[in-house]
Amino acid sequence: MFNIPEELKKLPQKPGVYIMKNSNDAVIYVGKAKSLRNRVRQYFLPSNADYKVANMVPHITHFEYIVTDTELEALILECTLIKKHTPKYNILLKDDKTYPYMKLTLNESFPRLLKVRQFQKDKGKYYGPYSSVRVIGDTIELAHNIWKIRTCGKNFPNDIGKSRPCLNYDIGKCAAPCAGLISEEEYNVMINDIIAFLGGKYEEIVKRLERQMIDFAEELRFEEAEIIRKKIISIRSLTEKQKMENLTESDQDIIAFAESESEALVQVFFIRAGKMTGREHFMVDKPEDASKQEIITSFIQQFYSETTYIPKEIITEHEVEEKELITKWLSEIKGQSTSLITPKKGEKHKLIQLASKNAEITLNQFGEAIKSEERRTTGAVSEIKEALKLENNIERIEAYDISNIMGYEAVASMVVFENGKPKRSDYRKFKIKYTVGANDTASMNEVIFRRFTRYKNETSNPEINKPGKFSSLPDIIFVDGGKGQISAAQAALKDLGISIPVCGMVKDDKHRTRGLMFDNSEITFKASSEGFKLVTRIQDEVHRFAITYHRKLREKSAIKSILDDIPGIGGTRRKALLKHFGDIENISKASVEELADVQGMNNKAAEAVYRFFTEGGK
Repeated sequence: MFNIPEELKKLPQKPGVYIMKNSNDAVIYVGKAKSLRNRVRQYFLPSNADYKVANMVPHITHFEYIVTDTELEALILECTLIKKHTPKYNILLKDDKTYPYMKLTLNESFPRLLKVRQFQKDKGKYYGPYSSVRVIGDTIELAHNIWKIRTCGKNFPNDIGKSRPCLNYDIGKCAAPCAGLISEEEYNVMINDIIAFLGGKYEEIVKRLERQMIDFAEELRFEEAEIIRKKIISIRSLTEKQKMENLTESDQDIIAFAESESEALVQVFFIRAGKMTGREHFMVDKPEDASKQEIITSFIQQFYSETTYIPKEIITEHEVEEKELITKWLSEIKGQSTSLITPKKGEKHKLIQLASKNAEITLNQFGEAIKSEERRTTGAVSEIKEALKLENNIERIEAYDISNIMGYEAVASMVVFENGKPKRSDYRKFKIKYTVGANDTASMNEVIFRRFTRYKNETSNPEINKPGKFSSLPDIIFVDGGKGQISAAQAALKDLGISIPVCGMVKDDKHRTRGLMFDNSEITFKASSEGFKLVTRIQDEVHRFAITYHRKLREKSAIKSILDDIPGIGGTRRKALLKHFGDIENISKASVEELADVQGMNNKAAEAVYRFFTEGGK
């Protein structure tokens, strides 16, 4: 029997969110309640036989709570906190996927058809989401081949008549509204055709094109008739890719899942205007004995709190808990009414069965591969967090390395790993500007200071309307090196008033990854562990990126200029040295005798080169 904590008596009978913590002050569960006192009290009742609760409660040492005005606000806050803390005893959506849309820019004159990543509440008309970027590309290309709509970003009507038509007009792919060669009324006829086309009314378009093809043929305009015929073939080819038909033309998400002991694979079919635009699966961590209703409810809360589009209908394999509240929340996000449906028969039930079968097949066929990938990414990050005994989760890791030869053209690299995977779009390169000579610790201090100064500038300037290249903060910093590099990075952060843990990636005598240096202690991992393998990948990647950048600079100008600084080495001898040794690094390691053997070199010149590299040019 559990003792009811004294704090329970102080809980208000109001809606809110409760946060359960263990002895390490780590969040292990987040829940919401219509009445905080009544809900939290239930966890500590001896009559509570729930398997998950029985396992969790012994680990609870204290809890916090946040009062909200309504139960709906509590639901929204619960979603946010679960994503932030990823508590052990909550059902967790592990995938973080975003999907593209097609957008007709009806909010501007002479609309365009674009691929976009964000669904916004503007006057544009959106189609999707699509799980395949290729499908969007094919559809947009086909639309441009059939209708002569613009692709440029000119501001109409202000830009009409200010320039000549572009190449697209010359090749018959644009009606040139920029030159006033088509009226807005005529242009909108094409836009209405595209709306019908994207809405699935292919046959209407095909019949119209067939009549046009016949007219051209009767007028002996066979080349134009052939162009129309190819357009018809393209439309029919595209429609063949969308086999799934629905009885309605509404937007729907079909959600079903298959499960094993500790996880579930959720399958989602995206149906837009009665056509299947794609499907996607998601892995979900779940506590043992979690009910099917809990799994589907938790998935819906986490998935739709992040997605950019909510369809008219969400059709689920199992009933959703607190259906009325969840439906109200979804409708508020969408801005119009949406519904949750669990069909027992009919066409919608057939779609659910199909999604369920797909989920089962995917889990059986690819479940182990998916789990293996998660072990080497998010699982590896968890191992690192546990080894370092960090309280906060690690999502973003930034790693830094310095590269130079004899202090010449020193550069630094910054690579980013998010959830254990490289995020190459966030990689950055630095030229060392203020540090003189081969001083890796001073160079590290400079780079960290410059990087996080940029962060402060980008996030504190109210005139910046969108995030800059350095506007994200890492959860932890890895530097290539030991105590010196760690101290240099920490000093730069301290000067800027920023607190981020810093680790050193240390190597053994053979320059292989050995472990992490943290809080003046070396943290070692088993060589077979996923955490060790991830540290190795990060160290190799940041070193590779630095070396690649340094080599590129040397190829352009650095090699020539460093040799030109050596007395007695002119253009002829420089070329001979490079031809003989291949690169500057080999030249720097050569003996006087080896240097003197190069064609055109003498002992005096060889000694000058040798002294330059061994004595820093003195």
